[in-house]
Amino acid sequence: MVRLFRGDIEATGEYIAEIIYGANDGIVTTFAVVSGVAGAALDPTIVLILGLANLLADGFSMGMSNFLSRRSERDYHSATGGPEPGGKAPSQTALATFLAFVAAGWLPLIPYILGLDPLFPLSIAFTAAAFFAVGASRSLVTDRSWTYNGLEMLVVGMVAAAVAFVTGRTVAGFA
Repeated sequence: MVRLFRGDIEATGEYIAEIIYGANDGIVTTFAVVSGVAGAALDPTIVLILGLANLLADGFSMGMSNFLSRRSERDYHSATGGPEPGGKAPSQTALATFLAFVAAGWLPLIPYILGLDPLFPLSIAFTAAAFFAVGASRSLVTDRSWTYNGLEMLVVGMVAAAVAFVTGRTVAGFA
């Protein structure tokens, strides 16, 4: 585990996988709802309803999926007599995933929650900033450049958002 000291704060990478995975998926799936609704030119209140439902339900699902996969990994190693995987409890990794998902996933909804105009362009800006910030934060526990990390996550996330937007626009054209 990489352990860096930044002032009085010790940054550890113990939960980096859960945090990055949860935060990235929270941003992607929430912004996918926003993009799909915007692409279909539906009423903005639908963004809030679907966005919040997604945020809580998918966040819970991600956390519980993490819990079940970690517990399955432990059970597998126990059944085969293999070495136990890392010392993190499945409940701790599940909580880290859920909290990261919700903390980052609400950011694309801010313009809709606060009624800021223009809604979708501001949601794009909040989402892009969130992707970059989460990606750049990886440099706290890695040796990679914060700009590279930030840009990498920004590009991956915005491609996913474009897929959702185009899907919404296409499906709306069939309706």
